[in-house]
Amino acid sequence: MAVGVPRLDHIIDDDSIRIALLHDNEGKVLVLLPASHLLNLVVLWRETSRQLQPVRAENIVKFFNQDALATAEGQRKLFSLPVYLDTSCKEMQSMSVLEPHSGLAFEVPRKWLAGSASVISVGISPAQILAEQPQGGDEEIIVKAVERFTALRIKQRVEDTLGLPSLSPTAQKITELRADPLAGVDRLVPIVKVDPSLAAQVMSWAASPYYATPGELQSIDDAVIRVLGFDLVVNLALGVSMGKTLTIPDEAPRGHTPYWIQAIYTATLAERLCKRMTFDNALKPGLVYLTGLIHNFGYAALAHLFPPHFALLSRYLEINPHMSIEQTERHVLNITREQIAAWLFECWALPKDVCKGVRYINSPLHSKSNGYAQLVNIASRALRPSGFADGPIEKLDPKVLQAIGLLEGEVFEELDLMLERGEELLELVRMLEAQQKRESNRAKA
Repeated sequence: MAVGVPRLDHIIDDDSIRIALLHDNEGKVLVLLPASHLLNLVVLWRETSRQLQPVRAENIVKFFNQDALATAEGQRKLFSLPVYLDTSCKEMQSMSVLEPHSGLAFEVPRKWLAGSASVISVGISPAQILAEQPQGGDEEIIVKAVERFTALRIKQRVEDTLGLPSLSPTAQKITELRADPLAGVDRLVPIVKVDPSLAAQVMSWAASPYYATPGELQSIDDAVIRVLGFDLVVNLALGVSMGKTLTIPDEAPRGHTPYWIQAIYTATLAERLCKRMTFDNALKPGLVYLTGLIHNFGYAALAHLFPPHFALLSRYLEINPHMSIEQTERHVLNITREQIAAWLFECWALPKDVCKGVRYINSPLHSKSNGYAQLVNIASRALRPSGFADGPIEKLDPKVLQAIGLLEGEVFEELDLMLERGEELLELVRMLEAQQKRESNRAKA
């Protein structure tokens, strides 16, 4: 389900080489480049005059798990395919190669490439990606990214230039409610009641197997007070409203984890971990849940801002599954989903802890990070091997675990307990997807 494969950092050295399999209507090709580098598709297309595309992950696994490729003779015959060799590898007399999807690893003598390899500069190191990035604060970087792809001079306020929609009136009221420490269900229920879409969502959510309690639900009041509670309804309403603000893109990386699965699973696990924390902390489970629920909102925002380039980003994510999504987005767009989401949430006056939590999910030890970012980072990493979150499969960072006062075993114990109710969580996902589809059809009508 997930795009990612294990990160290669812990099993590679400077001489390790990655095999990437691509194809077009002319057939398959192999690309060999340093395992730590991003494969630059645009350069590959330009240099080969072919629109080579990544092979689907499941087909890559089948291809490289062929019995013949377990033998030296079969491995040698593999290089009868056209091969593109990164410039940095051209002097190597022997290469230790690795295919990350299947885990196939073997030695390739340079003589196997005689007559089949073309040398091109197709790899980009993480240091090069970082050096390419524009400097400045998040808002400056967003403006520069927009300028890069639209060739427009920014003359208006940034939010006008971006063309991002504003929150719905209901979401604005709930945001104000979320910021009021004295607010309670007496102010929340009237807001829910006057929004038919939200009211239906709250009732179906409360009646779901995951939250169901004995007795029949009689009203919105009953659903909010007896079953869900103030925090969950407020956070659910915000998450759903934001999910409806931007369309979840169709041109997504093939094999990616669907938006609402990532949202619900990450939010649920992060909240469970928050409640598991033993030391006295200032984190609020409700805000942890909200941070997890909207942590990937920037994904939809990027598709809205850069529609033609989002398809390109998707192909890059497919062909570079071992690299962090953040690095790939920086290379392709000069902006990350976390940057655009956090900036937008600030414009919408969401709680500052949530804004920071989303912004620093991939930099949980940054000086500006907070416990919300750290919890969601751990939840996301823990979910990836099971296919419930996108990104390379990585070990949980001991320093982040120490910062939030949890042990690795505790994280995976909570994950196992949560997954025991996986079908009930998927039912919540289906509700949200169905609701969004109805809203989208209504908007088109």
